[in-house]
Amino acid sequence: MEKRIFWLTFTVVGLVADFVLPLWWALASTIPIGVFSWWVAYRSGWFE
Repeated sequence: MEKRIFWLTFTVVGLVADFVLPLWWALASTIPIGVFSWWVAYRSGWFE
Protein backbone atom coordinates (compact mmCIF):
# COMPACT_ATOMS: atom_id res chain seq x y z
CA MET A 1 0.00 0.00 0.00
CA GLU A 2 2.76 2.43 0.88
CA LYS A 3 4.50 1.91 -2.45
CA ARG A 4 1.27 2.79 -4.26
CA ILE A 5 0.78 5.92 -2.13
CA PHE A 6 4.40 6.95 -2.76
CA TRP A 7 4.11 6.67 -6.55
CA LEU A 8 0.68 8.29 -6.59
CA THR A 9 1.80 11.36 -4.63
CA PHE A 10 5.09 11.55 -6.55
CA THR A 11 3.27 11.49 -9.89
CA VAL A 12 0.51 13.91 -8.97
CA VAL A 13 2.76 16.49 -7.31
CA GLY A 14 5.35 16.08 -10.08
CA LEU A 15 2.77 16.74 -12.78
CA VAL A 16 1.50 19.80 -10.91
CA ALA A 17 5.07 21.09 -10.69
CA ASP A 18 5.61 20.44 -14.40
CA PHE A 19 2.58 22.52 -15.35
CA VAL A 20 2.99 25.30 -12.78
CA LEU A 21 6.75 25.83 -12.66
CA PRO A 22 9.21 26.64 -15.45
CA LEU A 23 11.22 23.70 -16.80
CA TRP A 24 14.38 24.12 -14.72
CA TRP A 25 12.43 24.73 -11.50
CA ALA A 26 10.32 21.63 -12.18
CA LEU A 27 13.46 19.55 -12.73
CA ALA A 28 15.08 20.95 -9.59
CA SER A 29 11.97 20.20 -7.54
CA THR A 30 12.06 16.48 -8.34
CA ILE A 31 14.21 15.56 -5.33
CA PRO A 32 12.14 17.57 -2.80
CA ILE A 33 8.97 16.06 -4.29
CA GLY A 34 10.47 12.60 -3.83
CA VAL A 35 11.32 13.35 -0.21
CA PHE A 36 7.83 14.72 0.41
CA SER A 37 6.22 11.66 -1.21
CA TRP A 38 8.41 9.32 0.83
CA TRP A 39 7.43 11.11 4.02
CA VAL A 40 3.71 10.99 3.19
CA ALA A 41 3.79 7.30 2.29
CA TYR A 42 6.15 5.88 4.91
CA ARG A 43 6.71 8.29 7.81
CA SER A 44 3.52 10.28 8.33
CA GLY A 45 1.49 7.36 9.66
CA TRP A 46 -1.61 8.49 7.77
CA PHE A 47 -2.03 5.14 5.99
CA GLU A 48 -1.46 2.70 8.83
